[in-house]
Amino acid sequence: MKFIKTLAAATLVMAAPAFAQEQLSIATGGTGGVYYPIGGGLAEIINNHVDGYAATAEVTGASVENMGLIATGDADVALALADTVLQGYTGTGRFEGQQLPMLRAVGVAYANMVQIVSLKDSGITSLQDMVGKRISIGAPGSGTEVNAEQILTANGISYDDIDEQRLNFNETADALANGDIDAGFWSVGAPTSSILNLATTNDIVLIELGAEELAAADAANPVFAVTTLKGGTYVGVDADTSVIGVPNVLVVSSEMSDDLAYQITSAMFENIAELQAVHPAANQTTVELALSASPIPLHPGAIRYFEEIGATVPDELRP
Repeated sequence: MKFIKTLAAATLVMAAPAFAQEQLSIATGGTGGVYYPIGGGLAEIINNHVDGYAATAEVTGASVENMGLIATGDADVALALADTVLQGYTGTGRFEGQQLPMLRAVGVAYANMVQIVSLKDSGITSLQDMVGKRISIGAPGSGTEVNAEQILTANGISYDDIDEQRLNFNETADALANGDIDAGFWSVGAPTSSILNLATTNDIVLIELGAEELAAADAANPVFAVTTLKGGTYVGVDADTSVIGVPNVLVVSSEMSDDLAYQITSAMFENIAELQAVHPAANQTTVELALSASPIPLHPGAIRYFEEIGATVPDELRP
């Protein structure tokens, strides 16, 4: 009997490593945006379909911070706006003098829409109306802040012309509701919970850029594209609104093993319905978008998956 107990104990000790799971961190953004639910959905896909790994979505300051987390190894997967990713990879813009050549893409999740929101009684109906007003330009280290500055600067408005406030999405919505700011920028997938919630208790307006303003903003950034936010997305906003769109990239490090990158890419695309059930923005998450909108090279593990399913990987996306 003693022998049996000893043997059983030894078996448990020997078996333990087989159940050990390596932890993966997915850097997202604030809870009021789309990054967090998308990151949480991806974590669940990894947990359910990638053996030996347990993933967790982490709240962060979003795009700029996330690229730093990938570079330092403090995050394994991250969501970030394409222009921020490109700046990090090339060492330009916010990453001047600190190039991050290890950045690699495994896919493109969806396209952000730069949504500029105010309340109907604010009197703000155009970009130029923001001059002299209190404007939230996004959380520090976020892609929203990068996009807001680019759009404003392209249209002749500097931070000297506004009272800029650096607030995350939930803080921006609360500040609008409380009258603490006059308008705010969101660079996020639509619909996003913080604007949805704001619109249920307040009469909101979406500030639409004019044709010349859209053209100026589009020319300021190689990854910008003019797109349409459908009317009815938010309560009280019935008309279609022309907005600037920016792809969101799923980024890993070149240090990630080819096998793990392959498994993550495969698990996501083969189980994309699970991500779409979490947030409608994932309806855009396709192989075609990944191969047409990534601003940086793909990880070899992702390339392996895309080629395995018969997709053509452009030469410029090969590291």
